[in-house]
Amino acid sequence: MTDMFQSSQPIYSQLAERIKKQILRGELKPGDKLPSVRDMGIQASVNPNTVQRTYRELEGMRIVETKRGQGTFVTDNDQILHEMREKLKEVEISTFVKGMHEMGYVNDEIEEGLKAYLKIGKAVDFSD
Repeated sequence: MTDMFQSSQPIYSQLAERIKKQILRGELKPGDKLPSVRDMGIQASVNPNTVQRTYRELEGMRIVETKRGQGTFVTDNDQILHEMREKLKEVEISTFVKGMHEMGYVNDEIEEGLKAYLKIGKAVDFSD
C-alpha cells in the first residue's frame, strides 16, 4: 500500500477510498480490526495524523467503528456495507460515462462498447 498518492485529492480521502476498496474486495471483512494508526501510517508512508483523519472520516460514514482501547474495526452492519458498495459502483460508472461523453460518445455507443467488452471477457482483471 506504499504506492504514491495523487496530488489532486487529499491523502486522507485517497486512503479512505483504498480501505473501502479493500472491504469491497473482501481483503477486509466485517468485524476485522484495522491496523493501528501508527502501523497504518508506516504501511502507507503517511503521517499518523492523516491516518487518524482517515479513520474519523470512515467512522463518520459508519463504515468503521472505533472501540475505545481496542482499536478500529470494519462495521458488521451488512446494510451499511451494501450501501457503500452501491455508492462506489455508482461513482465509478458515473466517472466512466462522463469520460466517454467528453470524448464524444453517446449512450448507445457506450452501451454497445461495454457489452462487447464484457462479452469478450476482457473485464476479468479487477485488480487496481
